[in-house]
Amino acid sequence: MAFFSKLKERLFKSSSKLDEGLDAIVDDGGTPEAQTPDPATPLQPEETPPHHPQAAPLDRPEERPERAPADTAPLDMPDDPPTSAPRRGVFGRMLGRDTARTETRRALDDDMLERLEDLLITADMGVETALRVTANMAEGRMGKRLSSREIKALLAQEIARIMDPVARPMPLYAKRPQVVLVVGVNGSGKTTTIGKLASQFKGAGKSVVIAAGDTFRAAAVEQLQIWGDRAGVPVLTAPEGSDPASLAYDAMTKAEADGADLLMIDTAGRLQNRADLMEELSKIVRVIRNKDPDAPHNTLLVLDATTGQNALSQVEIFQKLANVTGLVMTKLDGTARGGVLVALADRFGLPIHAIGVGEQIDDLSAFNPEEFAAALTGLDAE
Repeated sequence: MAFFSKLKERLFKSSSKLDEGLDAIVDDGGTPEAQTPDPATPLQPEETPPHHPQAAPLDRPEERPERAPADTAPLDMPDDPPTSAPRRGVFGRMLGRDTARTETRRALDDDMLERLEDLLITADMGVETALRVTANMAEGRMGKRLSSREIKALLAQEIARIMDPVARPMPLYAKRPQVVLVVGVNGSGKTTTIGKLASQFKGAGKSVVIAAGDTFRAAAVEQLQIWGDRAGVPVLTAPEGSDPASLAYDAMTKAEADGADLLMIDTAGRLQNRADLMEELSKIVRVIRNKDPDAPHNTLLVLDATTGQNALSQVEIFQKLANVTGLVMTKLDGTARGGVLVALADRFGLPIHAIGVGEQIDDLSAFNPEEFAAALTGLDAE
């Protein structure tokens, strides 16, 4: 199954909530009209939107001789939202323009905007992001009669516009070994994400080593060993209860001696409000930098989509302690609040390297903003 189809199918909780909510907003106070789209409506694009071909998280830019600065700013976002919508297929255009169907339309007014804001906040997009999205949707369209289909297209455009600058694969550098530190709270899916990424990098011809840094949880080590065996990737371990910082240092020494391209270091799940656990993470980073001042070259924060707005505080805390360079969002198949990913992109601008919608190896894929926006709003793939 194509990843977009899987994403849309498994985001049914979020998309159905937005889908049904948008329909209800338009139906309440709207009137049926003949479906005769005006050339100026957002459903008549003048330009084809930028195409983002589906790629795996490991699809990489050209390797660079040195590490990019950790504080590189995200791409500049355009001042004005795009006015085009995803192009409909031939049959969609034929049906939309040549048949005399009717659809309910409602004038875009303050009451409608307020209800749209409430709906987006319910989907965990956050107050600030919801207000910004609806304001951009309304610009130049107040009083215009819109259908729910057109509202969904506008919403999808605005979501994609916010998220396009952060949709970037994890960069690979010429440095060997490239140290990838993976952090997150308990149960966020770190171990599974490491296994999937390692398998995909291995399949792309990279030499990968995994360090089982969650030395306090035997199950995490066993799970990584299963993934390592499956991918043909060695997993370095230490006795239960060992110092994870010491393991990380030894793993860097081993990976360097073996000429590995990538060293992926798992860490114990920790709550962002536990000062002792967060200090332990800081120690791991300090020890790694004693070995290589530029390491870790990537610090991936794995977030559980079901935590909703709590993900924002997780990013804030982990970014301070571990200098997070990119995000991976898991469990989008188990939440009715996929809008939190939009809030994260809007607030932090950190690269989103991949998203997960299941437990299988192909359930982790590079983040595509257009596909995500279409799935979240309930639009069909074109």
